[in-house]
Amino acid sequence: MSAYAIYRLPHEDHATLVQQTEGEPAEFLSCTELNGRQGFVVAPFEVTSQQPILLIRPDRVETRKVESGGEVHAPGDSPRHATCLPDSTYIIDFANYHAQLEAGIFRKIVLARCAEEVSEALIDPMELFLCACELYPRMFISLVSTSKSGTWLIATPEILLEGKAHDWHTIALAGTMRLEGDSLMSEGERVTWATKDIQEQRIVTTYIAECLEQFTGDFHEEGPRTVRAANLVHLRSDFTFTLPDGRHLGDLLHALHPTPAVCGLPKRETFNFIIQNEHTPRRYYSGFMGMLDPEGGTHLYVSLRCMNIDGNRYHLYAGGGLLTDSTVSQEWLETEAKLETMRRVIRQSNVLKT
Repeated sequence: MSAYAIYRLPHEDHATLVQQTEGEPAEFLSCTELNGRQGFVVAPFEVTSQQPILLIRPDRVETRKVESGGEVHAPGDSPRHATCLPDSTYIIDFANYHAQLEAGIFRKIVLARCAEEVSEALIDPMELFLCACELYPRMFISLVSTSKSGTWLIATPEILLEGKAHDWHTIALAGTMRLEGDSLMSEGERVTWATKDIQEQRIVTTYIAECLEQFTGDFHEEGPRTVRAANLVHLRSDFTFTLPDGRHLGDLLHALHPTPAVCGLPKRETFNFIIQNEHTPRRYYSGFMGMLDPEGGTHLYVSLRCMNIDGNRYHLYAGGGLLTDSTVSQEWLETEAKLETMRRVIRQSNVLKT
């Protein structure tokens, strides 16, 4: 199959396959170049000529039925791979990042890491996609494959931009807590949030409001509220707004991406620091992907809880927002909890093959 993407929106019972049957996806070096475009977008955290924004042309569009189960875990269901002690690379990165916060240079910065998993059996990526759909009905699930990007699977709760015509929606998502024990049987409605999480979510909310003010005077904010994604819960605020002209969505995406949820504040300074100092390049992790169609329906999501598939080797990515009161052990465990989203997909797919 040539360049393709297959995606399932949250709570839907079908997936949509978008395939470019001839040639390679269009490549762009700025979100603004997406103005007036239509297709499936695959955007990286850092846009470069070697790692461009890709637009898969929808030569073939097909709807497929998919099953979804539920995200309810049995009490005591916990990550099998969770490592309590951070590795030396993460400790070095954390110290470097945290020093900037303590010096007052940054208000928030996101530290990411990559972990490798190896499967004894070779699993068809489509099987991994279908497994993720069944495990995570609340999330946006997407499998993308192009010669430029490689093959990626994501299961993300974070909307970057969705809507059509004049009516649009985005969210501020931050703060992370893992559900354990009996709380796995709930939606996390009884969670008590730490000050650090509340502050982090407010930073993201304020940033998004300031971005929207550049494009519209008609927007409404609701929240924050607690939402569940796999065995994690987050704080979420929703923004609904109108746009006079949907032909300039690329300009809005340029302003929004990357949000403080995956980067930090000040945006440009933290972005440059991450590029220069993070040990593992993020590639298409913490970028965004989804269908871009200003009139027919746009659904773009931040590429979180994702992995790059290379045969039977899987490169899993996760990150966490650091504030001055963050600790290295706390942040490491948060990334372990996030990595578990994709580890569970690999485990479950292996079980189904045996």
